[in-house]
Amino acid sequence: MKNVRFLFLSLLLFISSLIAYPQDVVVKLFPEGVPGEIYNSKYKEKIHAPRRHWGWMTKTTQPEIFVYLPQKEKATGAAVIVCPGGGYRLLAINKEGHEIAKALAERGVVGIVLKYRLPSDEIMLDKTVGPLQDAQEAVRETRRRATEWNIDINKIGIIGFSAGGHLAALLSTHYNDKVYDDDGTMARPDFAVTVYPVITLDLEYTHKGSRESLLGTNPSEELVERFSNEKNVSSSTPPTFIIHAKDDKIVPVKNSLEYDKVLLENNVKRELYLYEKGGHGFGANNPKSDVSWIDLCLTWLKETGVI
Repeated sequence: MKNVRFLFLSLLLFISSLIAYPQDVVVKLFPEGVPGEIYNSKYKEKIHAPRRHWGWMTKTTQPEIFVYLPQKEKATGAAVIVCPGGGYRLLAINKEGHEIAKALAERGVVGIVLKYRLPSDEIMLDKTVGPLQDAQEAVRETRRRATEWNIDINKIGIIGFSAGGHLAALLSTHYNDKVYDDDGTMARPDFAVTVYPVITLDLEYTHKGSRESLLGTNPSEELVERFSNEKNVSSSTPPTFIIHAKDDKIVPVKNSLEYDKVLLENNVKRELYLYEKGGHGFGANNPKSDVSWIDLCLTWLKETGVI
């Protein structure tokens, strides 16, 4: 009997280990067909180390959102769509996706992980707008389901890490771009958070891997300018909280400094928090600091009346 009980408990533990991130809801963003899609039977999504802290995905083809709902007694009515980084070549889906969404839900904010398509000429008619299409639709779908998920439609934000930070800023500056046949639901986020973000695609201080993945090896100056977020800020750009480490060797801190400067010039509410140390890719917790950027960010959003 003891052996049977032991085997049963072992089986339960094994099954629970497979469910690394038990989100409440999973939604396909384009169930009737992904815009600008090229069908390619050989191009398959792949999940790498799914139960590891640093698990990632490649060759994403089906944009989806994974929704983490807070306990009702904690709910603030706010929601944040989370864009993992990975240089537009992979998605750091656990460390900069599911773990962030769970941390937000624990603080009363609906956390929504966006599994966006990685730019590829193999599956996209125009790879430059693929991630933006997915980000716009993620905001629209969240607004459509706001009542269902107990969300205030005026408290929907976006957060992005590294190349995901580029996508968050891209949505903030291009939310009105007509990049697919949408239903007219507003795609503008009410606020944005960028964490060690790629802001510019100017060769001087961009992350070259992200630039090449999104725009190709020899993009026109017009294309570079369109996708360099510091050149597209306006007074209607959403309030933005920016986090970066000064010793980041992958994405120069100048990306955040320039974005902060342009936001200020356009009278956009913003806050810049710089860690002295932390490097790149620290996710929810910077191991070289006791300061929680998530808590700083939520405090700023509340104090400024954004949420």
